[in-house]
Amino acid sequence: MPPGSAQALAQQPIATPAQGTHVPPNTAQASVQREPGEQDGVGHAQRQAEGPQVSAVGQPPSRSNEHAQEPRPQPAPARLPHQQPPPAQTPPPHPGPASAPQQSGTPAQGTHLPSAGAAPQPGTAAPPSAPQPAPEHHPNHPDQPGHPHNPGPPAAPWQHYDPWRVPAGAPLLHPVGPGGGLKERRGRRRGLLVLGAVALALVAGGIGGGMGAYWERNGGVGAVELPQTDKESRDRAPDSVAGIAASALPGVVTLHVNGGGAQGTGTGFVLDKRGHILTNNHVVEPAGSGGAVTVTFSGGETAKGRVVGRDSGYDLAVVKVTAVSGLKPLPLGNSENVQVGDPVVAIGAPFDLSNTVTSGIISAKERPITAGGEDDGSDISYVNALQTDAPINPGNSGGPLVDSEARVIGINSAIRSAGSGADQEGGGQSGSIGLGFAIPVNQAKRVAEELINDGRATHPVIEVTLDTRYNGDGARVAEKGANGSRAVTRNGPGDKAGIEPGDVITEVDGQRVHSGEELIVKIRAHEPGDKLKLTLERSGNERSLALVLGASHGD
Repeated sequence: MPPGSAQALAQQPIATPAQGTHVPPNTAQASVQREPGEQDGVGHAQRQAEGPQVSAVGQPPSRSNEHAQEPRPQPAPARLPHQQPPPAQTPPPHPGPASAPQQSGTPAQGTHLPSAGAAPQPGTAAPPSAPQPAPEHHPNHPDQPGHPHNPGPPAAPWQHYDPWRVPAGAPLLHPVGPGGGLKERRGRRRGLLVLGAVALALVAGGIGGGMGAYWERNGGVGAVELPQTDKESRDRAPDSVAGIAASALPGVVTLHVNGGGAQGTGTGFVLDKRGHILTNNHVVEPAGSGGAVTVTFSGGETAKGRVVGRDSGYDLAVVKVTAVSGLKPLPLGNSENVQVGDPVVAIGAPFDLSNTVTSGIISAKERPITAGGEDDGSDISYVNALQTDAPINPGNSGGPLVDSEARVIGINSAIRSAGSGADQEGGGQSGSIGLGFAIPVNQAKRVAEELINDGRATHPVIEVTLDTRYNGDGARVAEKGANGSRAVTRNGPGDKAGIEPGDVITEVDGQRVHSGEELIVKIRAHEPGDKLKLTLERSGNERSLALVLGASHGD
């Protein structure tokens, strides 16, 4: 460059327009001229990337030497000696050669175009182009322009190429900044990775869920090991059903009876250490006087027994075993202390199933029932019973009904079956419907003691004959006794109290009487010598009498 050129540039700086910026002709200044072979600050390789540039005045490049040399790019802006070279800026990619004639002063993509004929504002220079670093000048390098071995590319393909031209109708867009394409590619890769991870998680979850459902339906894989509770203490509360059963079972026995062409099974319990066992009369009745009775204890030991005494009126009998040690008698309670709703446990051998335990409550007290008997009215049991809903079945007869302290309060004796009256349990094979009846232990104790001591039991009586055909409320005294005898026995308890034939007894000790059988049950609930208060009707008038019970011996 000739001396003074840099000084001219410094004294009169030229506002070089940005690449592709249109400058009106009347405002443009003369561009800086270069000496032949002088470097313009842009290397040959960069000129190939950028392509030809428009001149500072917005005119197309000169075509006078187009066959000898490619169009010169726009010169870099002048800089002072103390200024550092600006950083290089990669120009945006160009679309390739254009077939249409080159547009003069075509702006860069996204550059604002001033309105036609508008002049720039005073004192305002056109925006500078993006500065480019000036590569080192090597005049003799073959790659430099003007070298004999590097005449430059043919001019023909670049004659009408304008890298900044926007196709007609295309919108002006902001150019992508440096590295923008790489960031977009990285963003797309990250998006693909996220989508892949989500898809993988969904597939894995579906597979895992399907396998879990399959294992749940088919029991999984491998050996099956079921969970189980560890061993616990076998002790139970004494007043629980288990505690009561554990305490009472050793004193309960199962009876097998044979004789007279009949056989039966029932239950009994130990009364004392002498070997006396209490049971029902209808259990041992098949044995008669020469039958066999086998006693099986709760532990499985067996012994032969014999009938000590029995009474059909109370449906009680006593059997004795000998040469048996370790007997455990059951304690006797008091049936007068029993209240409706008290919990009870029944133990027996229903259908020969020994050591069967059932539980329930006391459903009612003083329930008058009759059970058994022959067609002539003999052997009928009259019981002022305890009613319970504890299941009692054939084979339970003679077994104990115990309270929460494992004390005997009754002897299971009868059940009411569907479609039938109250029958002696064991008389049929019907099952329990929750209506079981037990002989109160107070009555059973007296009878058992008499059977053990005397071999027979006594019954309390008033010695009157009742009219069994009377259907009214109460118990009516018959006009005549059996075979035309007196209905009221002379000097008997009834005669002494003032009872006459035809009287209707309506109450005993203030308790209402509805039938003749109920009167017998209430009298049998007492002992001989007890004093009773009777209420009766005679000729429409009500009277009260005092009566002392007499005694009669049973069979």
